[in-house]
Formats: sequence, structure tokens, C-alpha cells
Amino acid sequence: MTTTTTFAQFYDSWFDQFHCLVQQLNTPNQTDAEELIRKVMSHHEDYYNAKSMAAEKDPLHVLASPWATTLERSLYWIAGWRPTTAFHLIYTESSLLFESHIIDILRGLRTGDLGDLSPTQFRRVSDLQCDTVKEENAITEELSEWQDNASELMGSEDDINENIGRLVCIIKKADDLRLRTLRSVVEFLSPQQAIEFLIASAELLVGIRGWGLNHDRSRPRPS
Repeated sequence: MTTTTTFAQFYDSWFDQFHCLVQQLNTPNQTDAEELIRKVMSHHEDYYNAKSMAAEKDPLHVLASPWATTLERSLYWIAGWRPTTAFHLIYTESSLLFESHIIDILRGLRTGDLGDLSPTQFRRVSDLQCDTVKEENAITEELSEWQDNASELMGSEDDINENIGRLVCIIKKADDLRLRTLRSVVEFLSPQQAIEFLIASAELLVGIRGWGLNHDRSRPRPS
């Protein structure tokens, strides 16, 4: 993101590219699965790097997230998705695929998809979820304390800058947890499972944004 590009402009361009990557995810070749996973993860990293720069310039603007739809903002946790959403997706996709392949699984056949997670993978999901919940709660508490100290924003300019700086740190911590969670999940999945997980998470983002855009367009404009 350049100095002449607003984060809203960056986000529109980023989301268009993300949509193209989603289409590639749905039609991968077995030989290029790992390369495609790297592309998707790199694209997410670009987003958080640009958002970090935007937060340093104007954290209040980033926290308000005006580039997002009203539906997206209603679901946001500190200007983005809750990291624990990743685990709900894994459990949901795993259950659906397990049910669809239950006959094969009972026959001892391995499907290799998210419905075929090993006991070790389930333990890693559970452990990572517990650790992520703890970090989420700690960051939420930090934001709550920042909000409780709103009266300090009426102090000297140095005090105001210090408190705004604390907000920058909170936003960055939330985004760092989001990205670390995504990386950790992808790392313990096989390439096939990682592709399925990334498709599910991408379809959730694209679907909710689509619904949000339609809703916002249909809202009556204020007179």
C-alpha cells in the first residue's frame, strides 16, 4: 500500500485478487496445491502488513473499519474476524465430510480430507483452540481497559498520543493472533485438508461480504 493509496482502496483491490485466488483454490492440480497454499497465505500476510501501516497512521479509522459492510462490522472483533472462527470452520467441515464418507470410513478407507482428521490432528486443534481463546480474552480485556480509561483521552496532547498508541498495539495484537492462528491451522493439515479449510474460510468471507454489500445497497439513503 503506497502513501497515496487509502486502506479502503487497497482493500477493494486486495479482495478482488482474493476472489481470484478462491477460484483457483476450487480447481487446484495436485502438483500445485502447496504453491497455491503459499500464495493464499502470502495474500493474507499482505493484508495484515497493509492494515498494520494503516493502524499506525489512524487506529480509530481502522477500528471503525468503514471499508467493511455493516454486516461484516457487526461480526467483527477488534476490526476483524475472531481467530477462533477458524476452529468452528474445521469442526463444521470435518463433521459434514465425515457424514458424507461414513460408509467408506467404516470400511477402513482413508479419504484424506477434513473428514479424515487423525487423533493427533484433533488434539492439536483442541490445544490450539484453548491457547487462542486465552489470547483472545487477554486482548479483549486490554481493549476493555482502554475503553474504561476514556477520560484520559481528555488530558494533554502527550497523554492523548500515548493512549492512541496503546490502541495501535491492541489492533496489531489482534491481527497478529488472527494471522498466527491461520498459519498454525494450515501447518498441521495436509495439503488437501489445508486447501479445503482455506476454501471454507474464503467462501465464508466472500459470502458474508456479498450479503453485506447487497444489504447496504438496499438500505434507504438518509434524506
